[in-house]
Amino acid sequence: RAGWTFVAPQAVVLLLFVVVPMLMALWVSVSDWSGRGSPFSAGVNFVGLENYDTVIGSDGLARTDLMTSLRNNFYYVLIVVPAQTLVALGLALVLNSPVLRLRGFFRTSFYFPAVTSSVAISVVFIFLFTDSGSVNAVLGLVGIDGPAWLADARGTLHLLLGAVGVSEPPAALAGTEVMGLSLWDWMAGPSVAMCTLIFLVTWVTIGPYKLMFLAALQDVPRELEEAATIDGASRWQTIRRVVVPSIRPTVVLVVTLGLIGTWQVFDQVYVISKGDPGKTTLTPAYLSYDQSFNATGTNHWGEGAAIAFLLFALIVVLAALQRVLTRDRKDR
Repeated sequence: RAGWTFVAPQAVVLLLFVVVPMLMALWVSVSDWSGRGSPFSAGVNFVGLENYDTVIGSDGLARTDLMTSLRNNFYYVLIVVPAQTLVALGLALVLNSPVLRLRGFFRTSFYFPAVTSSVAISVVFIFLFTDSGSVNAVLGLVGIDGPAWLADARGTLHLLLGAVGVSEPPAALAGTEVMGLSLWDWMAGPSVAMCTLIFLVTWVTIGPYKLMFLAALQDVPRELEEAATIDGASRWQTIRRVVVPSIRPTVVLVVTLGLIGTWQVFDQVYVISKGDPGKTTLTPAYLSYDQSFNATGTNHWGEGAAIAFLLFALIVVLAALQRVLTRDRKDR
């Protein structure tokens, strides 16, 4: 009784604001709700997997947009998760050094972006990257047309190939389609605008992960590092062979949280780009919102909810796969 009494307030909050909305959204994804009135009213009909078939099983703009968003998010995850993990670990190693002065100041300053509103930070980035912003002013000094560069809808891999004279895709890549996109489009890489978002999110997220690593490093016995040093190990060998294995559970936690968070990216895209230029910053989370609130059609609410649950299933599968691949050998 005492246990349930203490957890009851949180359980009620989770039930009302998480479980119930999820069940309602699940019903919307398999119904023809028009967005008016209650989704449980008599006029709302069950359509089964029709909305899911529209966004993933049938040729058309809906599936093309979903595949485009998955491609963009894949490159986003591929860069952000390793970058934020390595940078956060590097900062934690530096801040854990006993010879570093002003450690309290640096620990606090690196955490500031995490406690600042992501919308406010995104607005600042908008001002930095406007046509007359400071970033484009600096790029202009070295002869780079910043506005045109950021508005280029080509991926960075296509840009690099274009720089060496490969402007047209090979026929084999251009003529082969996978889920509505050609292989050439799948291999585009992140656009310059997406790279800007990657830099922003990496900078914002390293603060919390840095604290996790720092807390884990403080639990590593100094005797282990001293023993490695006496045995002739270099600083890099000590970090690789002693420190990192000792904080392995924290590394797995950070990678898992990063994997989940990067597939859910929404606010920066909504504030800064809204999927532009040329849908190169479109993500599944933003596409779900855009399909629900901005699209027109009979079942656009159901299609938006279907995209959200497809993203949910993808995150669950990837998180489970990552857990299997990173668990200890003795537990396999």
